[in-house]
Amino acid sequence: MTRPSPTPTPTPTSRLVVSRSIDDLLLLRISRLLATAGGMVTRLCEGRFGITRREWRVLAELVQQPGVSPSQLAEQMQLDRARTSRAITSMVRKGLVAREPRPGNRREVVLSVTDKGRAVHEAMVPLAVDINRQLIAALTPEDAQRLDTSLDALQACADALVSQAELPKADRRRGANAAPP
Repeated sequence: MTRPSPTPTPTPTSRLVVSRSIDDLLLLRISRLLATAGGMVTRLCEGRFGITRREWRVLAELVQQPGVSPSQLAEQMQLDRARTSRAITSMVRKGLVAREPRPGNRREVVLSVTDKGRAVHEAMVPLAVDINRQLIAALTPEDAQRLDTSLDALQACADALVSQAELPKADRRRGANAAPP
């Protein structure tokens, strides 16, 4: 009778595998990268175009998929409806987005990008693409491809974790009074 060979234990080769401190955790490292490089995008959005980063994201999504409802947009962007609604309202006031009754159902609205919104989008895209290009230039083409593949795998894993998770609903009011796990 042959014994099954033991499963080899992966050898830790990265801070991501064996965290020495909380700063080594994947999500915190990604958050720091987003805060640093994303800050450049935020300054462009706010300083040059007078919009927030969330409004930039809404605008970019609507250019790609016009005619969606606010709730569909929030779902596609994986944002809560209240924040998405506030961004849309702000963008309507700025003349970047229009709300129009859905044909056949006047109680529901669909969103579209105005000419002014399209002009902001067309001016912003090359700037955002350039920031991303400069970041990716730090990697070899092979590493960039591995990163792309890895990000797809991480997203699929995160989606699976969320679908299987049984976590309590957030209650920020409890704060320090929350019971430890």
